Amino acid sequence: MDVFQQARLGPLTLRNRIIKAATFEGMARNALVGDDLIAFHRAHAAGSAAMTTVAYCAVAPEGRTQRHQLWMRQEALPGLRRLTDAVHAEGAAVSAQLGHAGPVANSRSTRLPALAPSARVNPQAMAMTRRATVADIERITAAHATAAELAVRAGFDAVEIHLGHNYFASSFLSPRLNRRRDAYGGSLANRAKVALGAARAVRDAVGDRVAVLAKLNMDDGVRGGLGIEESLEVARWLERDGSLDALELTCGSSLLNPMYLFRGEAPLREFAATFKQPMRLGVRLTGGRFIRAYPYQEAYLLDSARRFRAALKLPLILLGGISQRATMDLAMAEGFEFVAMARALLREPDLVNRLRADPATRSLCVHCNKCMPTIFTGTHCVLA
Repeated sequence: MDVFQQARLGPLTLRNRIIKAATFEGMARNALVGDDLIAFHRAHAAGSAAMTTVAYCAVAPEGRTQRHQLWMRQEALPGLRRLTDAVHAEGAAVSAQLGHAGPVANSRSTRLPALAPSARVNPQAMAMTRRATVADIERITAAHATAAELAVRAGFDAVEIHLGHNYFASSFLSPRLNRRRDAYGGSLANRAKVALGAARAVRDAVGDRVAVLAKLNMDDGVRGGLGIEESLEVARWLERDGSLDALELTCGSSLLNPMYLFRGEAPLREFAATFKQPMRLGVRLTGGRFIRAYPYQEAYLLDSARRFRAALKLPLILLGGISQRATMDLAMAEGFEFVAMARALLREPDLVNRLRADPATRSLCVHCNKCMPTIFTGTHCVLA
């Protein structure tokens, strides 16, 4: 396969096999789409990504990580339509990442309770999460379907269900975070009900009108969390259910170990600067226990992803350390249908154009990860 050839993704035909991965833009205000967010995604479309992904479209108001974050309701429809029209005008497709932050939600910011499989302290809000009731689970599952239907009406070509990073569905998959003893806890089959239920609800809502993807943790990167063997089993169940057109493979815990996904430098000073005192001092003094550095290398998730490729027929999207044409060619040779790029495109939205013109092009991204703290200020990476 050639990464620059057209490719089928469910009902879509994409102009190439390169997807702009969801990266929290921090550009929504009052939980609505504005001009900055539209311009951000238009730039990636103009740069020749086949599809750009609007990050963290929360399915419910308490499912936001902070109060300005976009959430899917009727009031958001006009702005969402402006965004999809702008991306389509540049010849690209656009996906809405649907999810519920669960225990990662900052309840002090949203002024709503953060929901989790089991009650625990949320270090961001310094408050307790609330144990989700069965009624909460059923409501959030239905909200995924409602949000997906709204995405179709807004002109999105795909929806991506967030089943990773210890957000709501992912937190239920985690043995460390899920201590329940009811039908949603204990066995993997029970812990997977939220993830499987969300995927099925979305597929039933949209049919084959748009592509349906999911982002799944291969492992949480924390002791006692979801590991690769259990994740493989969940992936097999998702494939068997037939609810997905493709699976994007990720890792890490936004709640407990975020840098496990973002390999490279750990910008502790920059993270601390986004907080007010005394939280700023606390992050400077103790943040190293949470914001850890992991060495960067190209295609750093490939070894784990190979196990999923060997076990599944479902189309897979390789994520993690993809910034060179040789890495893309390797992914195609190993049977991955698509690659997803994140930080390299934040640094250079036109990188795909440059790689197509000259395969020897080198990304300017140095994996300093200083783009990560900027999500709190509504800017993206401009650092070499």
